[in-house]
Amino acid sequence: MTEQNPSIRVLLADDQTLLRAGFAMVIDSQPDLEVIGQAGTGTEALALTREHAPDVVLMDIRMPQMDGLEATAAITADPALKNTRVIVLTTFDTDEYALQALRSGAGGFLLKDVQPEVLLDSVRTVVSGGAVVAPSTTRRLLNSALLGGTPDGQGTGGARREPTPEQQKKLELLTNREREILAEMATGDSNTEIAARLYLSEATIKTHVGQVLAKLGCRDRVQAVVFAYEAGVVGD
Repeated sequence: MTEQNPSIRVLLADDQTLLRAGFAMVIDSQPDLEVIGQAGTGTEALALTREHAPDVVLMDIRMPQMDGLEATAAITADPALKNTRVIVLTTFDTDEYALQALRSGAGGFLLKDVQPEVLLDSVRTVVSGGAVVAPSTTRRLLNSALLGGTPDGQGTGGARREPTPEQQKKLELLTNREREILAEMATGDSNTEIAARLYLSEATIKTHVGQVLAKLGCRDRVQAVVFAYEAGVVGD
């Protein structure tokens, strides 16, 4: 019987050869994952992504020629790569890097010392449309970098923003319920937690989340959370 090909194709982009080799070993150990290419620069990562259209790119931030954030933005803006997801990997746990990664369209933000099982779960999660930024990290970086507050969310600069005309047009596409769901998504909670809070089924929440993402033009929940804060749907 012919063996089935792995269903999730992964491209590794990092200027450290040894680190790429370690990640490749972890990923190729799984029957449903496969490393289909490796890049040592941002320019090479973008070129290989356009050539192979992988399901997931594990993207380092600091690379020669083109940094990972610029490469991520180019990938997520390319209609031909609409099914390619990017997880940004970095050694530096800073709000600025995390926020830039998410604004560039990344579906996740992880540190390079991530546990192997977490990395593998994250790859599978972003392929299924999820995001891989922990709720606590999401709230911390948004409070700090977007709202002008402090990492504990008690900042002084957290006045709710007014939406831009473009953001307002998108908000007007949402029903009252969808706008409520968007505000709930901004807490970083899961569909299960939101469903319990609103006394709705998890399937109903999932449907609403999908409609919110479609109407706002967001690739995933994290981008929707960034939109919610920037458009003033939620605030300090």
